[in-house]
Amino acid sequence: MNVLRQHLSDPEYLHILINPLPVYGLAVGVLALALALVLRNQRVTIAALVLVFVCALSAWPTYHYGEAGYDRVKAMSDPAGEQWLDEHMARGEKMIWLFYVLAGVAAIGVGAVLKWPRTSFAITVGTFVLGGVTLGTGGYIAYAGGHVRHKEFRFEPPPQARAEEHHHGGEHEHAEEKKSETSPAEAMEHAGHDQMQQPAGEQPKSAEEQKQLEASRLQLEASRLQLEASRKQLEAAGGASPSASPSAASSPPEHKHDEHPHQL
Repeated sequence: MNVLRQHLSDPEYLHILINPLPVYGLAVGVLALALALVLRNQRVTIAALVLVFVCALSAWPTYHYGEAGYDRVKAMSDPAGEQWLDEHMARGEKMIWLFYVLAGVAAIGVGAVLKWPRTSFAITVGTFVLGGVTLGTGGYIAYAGGHVRHKEFRFEPPPQARAEEHHHGGEHEHAEEKKSETSPAEAMEHAGHDQMQQPAGEQPKSAEEQKQLEASRLQLEASRLQLEASRKQLEAAGGASPSASPSAASSPPEHKHDEHPHQL
């Protein structure tokens, strides 16, 4: 029980546990709709719509736990697996809404069939078509997910890196936190470094970037002047302190007659 409780607290484990529902469960629901079209039975139609509703709605916790376990799975993956993981996440983010639409249509269909039995055929056909499209979308998303850890499924090269395209919460939140924790001096140093790396003939892409570069340059200049003033103060303080020993200070100064010879 302790092992099971520990596994159930891991989001990546829960994601693997329930991710067949939006695909295999929805496939069973679509087959049930096809059976309802053949039998023209109201009870079978309602049961098929309820099954489609549950399986389509299960896409939400599947997506939620997959996003929560993104960082840990990426840390355990090889470079190719990381690219497939980014592709899997990008597909899920772009197409998850289709499962929500299907769940809403199925829920409305149950109420419509109960209240207006004559609409049963039209509702079943519409839900069947939408369910088939959503099922294909789920297979497209799951195809990339299966390549993350299963090397035996990689029959083609990994897709191009899509980390910049999708806005994964954990990854970008960590980047924002790291950026906010950076000290002002480090921020000015990075800004100056970026400005030095920019080619001389290349202009900023926008007026906003140009203003940011100018502000960074002014901040760097002010920091340089402040450091220069501090250095001068330290030099002045060091020059004022006695550098010779007491015995040397008490001895009379030596006259160097050779430096200024008497003129004849």
